[in-house]
Amino acid sequence: MTSTPGLTDALPDDPAPRLADAPTDDSAPTLTPAPKGPASKGPSSTGPAAAGPASTAPPSPAPASPAPASRRRLLPAWCSDPRVWRTEVLAGLVVALALIPEAISFSVIAGVDPAVGLTTSFTMAVTLALVGGRRAMISAATGAVALVTAPLNREHGFGYLVAGVILAGVLQIVLGALGVARLMRFVPPVVMTGFVNALAILIFVAQLPELRHVPWAVYPLFAAGLALMLLLPRLSRTVPAPLVSLAVLTTLTVAAGIAVPTVGDKGALPSSLPAPGLPDVPFSPETLRIIAPYALAMALVGLMESLMTARLVDELTGTPSSKTRESMGQGVANVVSGFLGGMGGCAMIGQTMINVKVSGARTRVSTFLAGSFLMALCLALGPVVSKIPMAALVAIMVMVSLTTFDWRSIAPRTLRRLPVGESAVMVVTVAVVVATHNLAIGVVCGTCLTLLARRYGWWGAARRAA
Repeated sequence: MTSTPGLTDALPDDPAPRLADAPTDDSAPTLTPAPKGPASKGPSSTGPAAAGPASTAPPSPAPASPAPASRRRLLPAWCSDPRVWRTEVLAGLVVALALIPEAISFSVIAGVDPAVGLTTSFTMAVTLALVGGRRAMISAATGAVALVTAPLNREHGFGYLVAGVILAGVLQIVLGALGVARLMRFVPPVVMTGFVNALAILIFVAQLPELRHVPWAVYPLFAAGLALMLLLPRLSRTVPAPLVSLAVLTTLTVAAGIAVPTVGDKGALPSSLPAPGLPDVPFSPETLRIIAPYALAMALVGLMESLMTARLVDELTGTPSSKTRESMGQGVANVVSGFLGGMGGCAMIGQTMINVKVSGARTRVSTFLAGSFLMALCLALGPVVSKIPMAALVAIMVMVSLTTFDWRSIAPRTLRRLPVGESAVMVVTVAVVVATHNLAIGVVCGTCLTLLARRYGWWGAARRAA
């Protein structure tokens, strides 16, 4: 994936080791067994006496490994690298700050209090850091899930929305166990390219309302945020540029008394940790009939977005992930979110790109800390967080959209080389996603069009014509 000119150099390098040959689950690395028997005797074990069956000499005990080395084997190698910890901690903090306005906005879409979206984001991120299948991917409250659940909340009430979230989580666990993740291999690369480009466009378009009908001071602040994120990494990469941009612009607006829209204008932040409970609905077949269609739609949309995002992160980092574990993990996270009164969610492409591509995170630590910092910021530093100017967060998301878009896919040289059918599939995928704001519909349409193109030989004809 190609970034804008000059932008790739401004992004931090990956400080964590590239574990392309590592096991998919990094939570429990395989231990190497200690040598046993005659092999532990060193060179003498290769002699004839050691090999003969009549040898009665008792084997000498294997030398004991030092205790610190044995303990180190229980943890991944990066745990002893302070650079990795610094990157993961700062990445989690940046993502947490970016999650706050997004979660509040999605709460408005779903028709619930802003605190519901924020607690959902906290629950999803922390839970999937433990049970998810893709390291460093961020899951939280999302617009796609909010659009599906909004009619249920509007027509039947919040209790039915929570019940629908729990049922959707159960369905995702079942679908994951049945191997639905294996269907991702049938998504063609050209559809994946259209998916990525559509996501970049949606991220950019979602920021436009924050730049319309606002005080004039928003525009220089927005430009300053972009400039800081482009230029600062050329001087130092110790601290992520988005975090520096947030700190500088917030300090400037507060110290100078500049009146611009802030995070606090989006809604109230949570004042306490979420408490577990059951949805306030009758446990009857009628309730199941009401929530089942919405739960199924939410389960499918959530899995589609999460698996596509996981595949994108796989390609960006060159590391594998367990799609089955991720599918089941999304279900577990939604069940937990429902019992804590949340609105449900799935993987978030924008925040994942901030975490992986902009901040350079590669482990589960950043995902866990993103959720933890989100709740900690809301509880302990609510007044400070509420003063962050929206212009700073918009600048971060615009930068994410620019780095996410595959600019190489629309280069004239690429378009001349591609068959007409393949280019048409990419355009249709992008158009459907942007028109419907539903990634699942766009991917399904693009995949079906690809099958038709191959069935009727459109791509082959285009290649011969070229």
